[in-house]
Amino acid sequence: MTYRVVQWTTGNVGKRSVRAVALNPQLELVGCYAWSKDKVGRDAGELCGIEALGVAATDDVDALLALQPDCVVYNPMFADVDEMVRILSAGINIVSTSEFITGHFLGEGRDRILDACRMGGSTVFGSGVNPGFIQLFAIVSAGLSERVEKVSVTEAIDTTIYNSPATEKPMGFGYPIDQPDLPAITEKGSAIFGDGVRLVADALGVELDDVRCDVAYAQTTEDLHLPGDWTIARGCVAGVDVGWKGIVAGKEVIEIRGRWRKGQTLDPDWELDMGYTVEVRGTPTIRTTLSFLPPADFVGETLDDYIMLGLSIVAMPAITAIPAVVAAPAGIATYNDLPLLLPRGVLNV
Repeated sequence: MTYRVVQWTTGNVGKRSVRAVALNPQLELVGCYAWSKDKVGRDAGELCGIEALGVAATDDVDALLALQPDCVVYNPMFADVDEMVRILSAGINIVSTSEFITGHFLGEGRDRILDACRMGGSTVFGSGVNPGFIQLFAIVSAGLSERVEKVSVTEAIDTTIYNSPATEKPMGFGYPIDQPDLPAITEKGSAIFGDGVRLVADALGVELDDVRCDVAYAQTTEDLHLPGDWTIARGCVAGVDVGWKGIVAGKEVIEIRGRWRKGQTLDPDWELDMGYTVEVRGTPTIRTTLSFLPPADFVGETLDDYIMLGLSIVAMPAITAIPAVVAAPAGIATYNDLPLLLPRGVLNV
């Protein structure tokens, strides 16, 4: 079966999604939504730095919905509930990387999305790498222990070369380190990690008493000049360590932590175990670190080449889920609801 796909936006993650769809013989790109007016009418492949695909980007939402694709690959930076409701109400499934895991992060928007799924008989699934795929990896790892005391996921990354102030400022980067409401800013900006905690709890079959957030910061001791003409002034936040924790009977049983730094002038100077570390503390304790390397034939000429390669791991969990999401019952689907997601159509021989 070939699945007909509409790509929704061609930003950083969207570019990797278009590439993945174009490379997969089981997927057919039939439409592309352009958020920016200057992209309207341009070929989707050219917008994403690959060969022309014969699909022109458009901002005509009605025309895209009229195509009745099997699925929309939804990659805006942040989820737009009105937009998602419109797609789902039209009977079109969504796989998303836009801060959607269980939907609780969206508050009342979750109820609207569920209503839209019921109206359209459609399904929405959200992933990414963290939160998303790495929680699935933790869930699978927990299946090796006869007793589990705590499941922890830590993302540790030096983001100095990553040019995305719009996603990093809400985490607390760039603020004066002594700003009184800084923890509240980070808690709001990282709240999607709470949905990751709930996903793991659901897989373990436990009801959480509470989900809490704690955070620590490091400041830069010199003005830090970053890609995209962004400068973090001396004495402002250039390191964020935020943890979301699931509590049962007063004990931390789940933790999802993000530890990110920028530059070489950090105080305190955090050392990072770069990548993703999953630890299931129990009998036995299982500990695994995931790291990611370029392919052997990769030729990167700029920092952007490496960044875009890294964004593949954000895009691919949603792309891989398309067949299962199309076949799933209407509603919000998570990794706990879907069968094993098989990487069909990606083998390169």
